[in-house]
Amino acid sequence: MTLLKSLTVAAIATLAALSVPITGSALAQDVAADDIIGVWETGDGQLKFEMFDAGETYSARILYGARLLEADGRTYKKDTRNPDPALQSRSLEGIVFISGLAWNEDDLRWEDGSLYQAASGRTASARVELDAETMNLRAYRGQPMLGRTITLHRVAP
Repeated sequence: MTLLKSLTVAAIATLAALSVPITGSALAQDVAADDIIGVWETGDGQLKFEMFDAGETYSARILYGARLLEADGRTYKKDTRNPDPALQSRSLEGIVFISGLAWNEDDLRWEDGSLYQAASGRTASARVELDAETMNLRAYRGQPMLGRTITLHRVAP
């Protein structure tokens, strides 16, 4: 084989290897369905929630959210942007804002969930991947690649 052919074959092999996506599921070998259960918090402490088993799926309820508080820093805002008028007067304290996350054993992640965004009153799709004590929560509309990922860490209840 000539030098040019060797370089071309090596370049193609390198590109092929780089084009294989490395996902959390490829890196997380020892993840089980109930590993998602617990209390999770963002690194800056601005959001804290409890993930719980809701039967065949998993859900999360707000424990603390800095952006969910009124100016006094103690009183939770009302859900004024909720599309359901009957819910617009409820407090955001303790609401279930993630629901329907189903464990996908093949991909080692939770998917097909919904995430309610109180600031806009809209709902996005959600999926979660775990790596040790870190959660990557992806919220998106349409395609997952067009969404946003929030990284959280497990904390004591």
